Amino acid sequence: MWKASLRNVLAHRLRLLLSGLAVVLGVAFVAGSLIFTSTISAAFDKLFDEISADVTVSRATAFDSNVPGQQNGATTVPRDLVGTIAAVPGVEKAEGQITVEGVRVVGSDGKLVGVGGAPGLAINYPEEGSDDTVTLLRGRVPSNGDEVVIDSVSADKGGLDIDDRVRLLTPGPEIEATIVGIFKFGDTGNLGGATLTGFTEQRAHEILGSDDYTEITVDAASGQNLDALRDEIQKAIPSEYIARTKSEQADENASDVKEALSFLNIFLLIFAFIAVFVGSFIILNTFTMLVAQRTRELALLRALGASRRQVTQSVMIEAAVVGIVGSTLGLLSGLGIASLLRWLFEKIGIELGSQGLVIKASTVLTAYVVGIAVTMIAAYFPARRAAKVPPVAAMSDHVAMPERSLRVRALIGVVLFALGVLVLGLGLAGVSDQPAALVGVGAFGVLVGVTVISPILSMPFVRALGAPYPRLWGTIGRMSVANALRNPRRTAATASALMIGLALIGTFGVMAASINASVGKVVDKSLRAEFILLDESYTPFSPQIAERARETEGVKSVTQMRMTAVQIKGSTKSIAAISADSIGDAFALDFQDGDPGGLADRGVLIDDNVAEDNDWKVGDTIGVTWLNGTQMDLRVGGIYERNDMLGGYLVSLDTAAEGGTRPVDFFAFINTDDDADLQAVRERLEEGLQNNPAVELKDQEEYTDSVRAQVNQLLGLIYGMLALAVIIAVLGIINTLALSVTERTREIGLLRAIGMSRRQLRRMIRLESVVMAIFGAILGLIVGIGFGVSLQQTLADEGISELRVPGVQLIVFLVIAGLVGVLAAVWPARRAAKLDILKAIATH
Repeated sequence: MWKASLRNVLAHRLRLLLSGLAVVLGVAFVAGSLIFTSTISAAFDKLFDEISADVTVSRATAFDSNVPGQQNGATTVPRDLVGTIAAVPGVEKAEGQITVEGVRVVGSDGKLVGVGGAPGLAINYPEEGSDDTVTLLRGRVPSNGDEVVIDSVSADKGGLDIDDRVRLLTPGPEIEATIVGIFKFGDTGNLGGATLTGFTEQRAHEILGSDDYTEITVDAASGQNLDALRDEIQKAIPSEYIARTKSEQADENASDVKEALSFLNIFLLIFAFIAVFVGSFIILNTFTMLVAQRTRELALLRALGASRRQVTQSVMIEAAVVGIVGSTLGLLSGLGIASLLRWLFEKIGIELGSQGLVIKASTVLTAYVVGIAVTMIAAYFPARRAAKVPPVAAMSDHVAMPERSLRVRALIGVVLFALGVLVLGLGLAGVSDQPAALVGVGAFGVLVGVTVISPILSMPFVRALGAPYPRLWGTIGRMSVANALRNPRRTAATASALMIGLALIGTFGVMAASINASVGKVVDKSLRAEFILLDESYTPFSPQIAERARETEGVKSVTQMRMTAVQIKGSTKSIAAISADSIGDAFALDFQDGDPGGLADRGVLIDDNVAEDNDWKVGDTIGVTWLNGTQMDLRVGGIYERNDMLGGYLVSLDTAAEGGTRPVDFFAFINTDDDADLQAVRERLEEGLQNNPAVELKDQEEYTDSVRAQVNQLLGLIYGMLALAVIIAVLGIINTLALSVTERTREIGLLRAIGMSRRQLRRMIRLESVVMAIFGAILGLIVGIGFGVSLQQTLADEGISELRVPGVQLIVFLVIAGLVGVLAAVWPARRAAKLDILKAIATH
C-alpha cells in the first residue's frame, strides 16, 4: 500500500499542489510568528544581560503596573545603602545608578530621534568613561550639567556630533546641552530603538527629581558565588529592597518586553489559526474530489483483496505526504516571514542585533504537528468514505462515492447554531463578568454551525444568485448554476473558506465604524476644553509645557492630567490625577452627589458605575496603596455620571504627589477666554511648543480624528492579515474548479462536440466560480455583521456606544468577492478550453 500511495501522490501531484499550498501558507504563518518572537526575545535577553550587573539592588513597586513614566519615581533606593552594600564580604564595588525614562533627543532636523513607543533613557555616565555596559568611542565624559554624551546609534540617526548643541526633552526641565562624547552601548550598540544619554551624576539627580538612586549595582569579587552574595546582601538591607543576581535582573528587565511580545505572538498566531482553519476546507475538498475521481481504482483494490482499513490507510498516507511536504515548505517560508518582520522592525528603528533568526526545536515540532495533523484530519473523512466502496463497484462503468444524507448534518449544524446563539445571547444579557468572552464563544459556535449547514443553505442561495444568469447568458448561465448545485457539499466547502474571511472582515468593519462614531460622541459629550496638549506616543511630558500654556494670552485655564495606578481591595486600578481648580472648565461632569470641591483634602471622585459596584457613597473611605507602597485613606467627595475621558477614579494633583506620583503630564486641556480669538490663541500656543516636537496641540476635531486614525491604522493591519485567509480561499476556488474540470472531462468533451465554443466554456466556468464566491461572501458578511453588532452591544458600556454598519465598505467587499470569483476561474477555464475533444470524450 505504501508504494501505491506514493505513486498516487506523484500521479496527482498537480491536483495536490493547491491543497499543499494551503498547508504551506498556514504553517508559514505559524512558524514565522514563533521564529520572529523567539528572535526578538533572544535579542532583548542579550540586551538586558549586557546591562545587568553581577548583583542589582532595587526597590520593587508595591504591585505591577505598566503606567509609563511612573516606575522610577516609585522605586528609588537611598544613597546611604551604597556604603552598607559595599561593606558586605564578597563585594568588590558597589555604585549608585540612575536611569530616567522619558529623556528624548531632538535631532539636528528638529525631529525626535528614536522609535515612537521606545523609551528615551538617561543615565549618570561613569566617570571612568567606559565600563561593562558602555564604551566611550570619541570625546570625553561630561564634567558639568551643560554637557552630555549620547549613544552612537542616536548620534547617527539624529545627525549629531561632538560640540553640537542638542535639545533634550525630559519629564522635568527641558535641557539644551553640548555633546562632549559619543559612546557605544554593549557589544553592538543595539538599544532596540531606544535612545540613551549620559549626564553627570548631579545633573541626573536633577532630572530624576531625587537625591537617591534608581538602583545600586554590585561587582562581585573574583570567584564569588552570585547566589550566595545575593543572599548576604539581602540580609544587610531593609526588607523593602530586593537583591537580584545578573540572570534574575535580566529576566526582570525583560519581563515587560516579553509580555508585549506575547501579545504580538498571540495576534500573529490568531491569524495563523485562521489561515490553517480556512486551509482545512481546501484540503477536505481536494481529497473528497480526488477520492471520488478514483472510486473505481479504490474499488478494484478492494476486489484484489485490500481491506477497508488498507484503503483508508492508503489515502491517509497520501495526506501525510502532502502534510510533510507542505509543513517543510511552510517552515522554510516561515523563515522568510520572520525575516520580513525583522526587516520591517529595523526599518522603523527597532534593531535586533547581529544574531541570526532563532529557530527552536519546539517551533519545528509545532510546524510539523500543525501541518500534518490538519491535513490528515481533513483527509480522514473522505478516506473513510472511500473504504466503504464495495468491491463489486470495480466491475461497473460508473461508480459513485457513497454519500450520507444531509439530514444528520443539518441536525448537527442547527444544534451548534442554536447553542452558539444561546451563549451569544447570554453574553448580551450580561450574565457574566466577561460578556465579551461569552459573545466570542457564542459567535464561534454560530460560525461553526453555519459552516456545517452551509450545503443546505447553498441550494436556495445559489438558485437566487443564479436567477439572472439564464436571462443574461441563456443556456450557458443555466448550466453554470446547475454545476454549482450539482454537489452542495463541494460548493459549500469551497464557499466556506471565503465565508470565514468575510465574516471576520465584516465583524472588524462594524466594530471599527462603531468605535469611530463613538469617539466623536464621547469627545462632544465629555469635553469642554477648546484645545488639548498631548504626546502622540502617549509618553508623559514636562509640566513646564502646561505652565507656559497657562501664561499664554487668551488662555483662561489649563487642566493637567496625570496617570498612575493604585491597588484597591487587592485589585489594580488606573487612576487619574487632575487640576482640581479647573476640572469644570475642561470636562462636562454631571454629579449625582457632591461636587469638584470633593477633591480637596485627600478626596476622590468616582463615577456612578464604581459607586454602584462597590456600594460606596459620599463620605465613605477608600483604602488605597500607591506604587511606592504608600498606604492612604481617600474620602469619597463626589459621584459623577460616567465620563469616558476621565475613567472611574479622580484625585487632585496634590493627593497624587503625596502618593509618590511623578509630576509628569499625560494631557493638558486648555480653555480660552470667552472673547478670545481661537486662531490667535492657537498660534501663540504653538509658538510656545516650537522647541518641543514631541507634544502636539489639537482642537477637539483634530483629537477625534487622531484617535480614529489609530483605529483605522489597526483595522488596515487586520485587513492585511485577513487577506491571507482570502488568498487561501481563492486557492480553494481554483482547486475546486480545476478538480471539477478533471472530474467532468468527458462531459466537457461532449459539450464541445455538440457545439459549445471555447469562449462559452470559459464563461460557464467563470459564472460558476462567481456564484460560489458571492455565496460565500454574502453568508460571511451576514454572519460578520451579526457578530459586530453583538460585540458593539456588549461593549456599549465601555465607551463604544454608537452602532454603525459600514454599508458602502461592505458592498465594496462583496464586489471584490465577485472579482475574486472571476480571477480564480481564469486558469481552470483556460485549462478546460484546451482539452482535446476526442480524448475528452474517450475519458472514463
